[in-house]
Amino acid sequence: MTDSFELPGTPDAFGRLWTPHRMAYIKGGQGQYTDETCPFCAAPGRSDEESLIVHRGRTCFAILNLYPYNPGHLLICPYRHVADYTDISSEETTEMATMTQTAMRVIRQVSRPQGFNLGINQGNAGGAGIAAHLHQHIVPRWGGDGNFMPIIAQTKQITQTLDETRGLLAEAWPAGDGDQTDLGDQTGEDDQELVRDGRKAARAE
Repeated sequence: MTDSFELPGTPDAFGRLWTPHRMAYIKGGQGQYTDETCPFCAAPGRSDEESLIVHRGRTCFAILNLYPYNPGHLLICPYRHVADYTDISSEETTEMATMTQTAMRVIRQVSRPQGFNLGINQGNAGGAGIAAHLHQHIVPRWGGDGNFMPIIAQTKQITQTLDETRGLLAEAWPAGDGDQTDLGDQTGEDDQELVRDGRKAARAE
């Protein structure tokens, strides 16, 4: 049987959402991400709008997930290209936690979600999309957002563009909350050196 283009197939009532651009991401695997090619390392070197960065802190930054589970799906990343949660400094650990709390407050203010999923997919076996660069997920949840579409059709309905979402969250983020300022005396010398090296590397072209 052929369609109007005389191509073989059996017509049905289903629509198709074609996303062939994701195949390069899938086929590339974890080996495609290095210090030079990691998108989390490259993002801080571009504008907030281009990289979808919502907020820049001293040691970590908040960035929208390019493939969100729900609108407002944020990632909290250290500037340093480090893979394991046990390898980040005390300053990075503290800021990742406080930035997560701020992100939840901001998302509640903007979108009024009914819940959240928070978590770190650690390592390849843990399901990390980019295992080489640590990042924590903040996913806002609403009742019924896990409906038949993702379960049956493996398709998520995202009702807001990424640039619009970024703008709303960035505007609502508290001014001066963990901005990139001098570290002062908040960390030890070793931690401060780690932070300085990470920020320098992240901003390098």
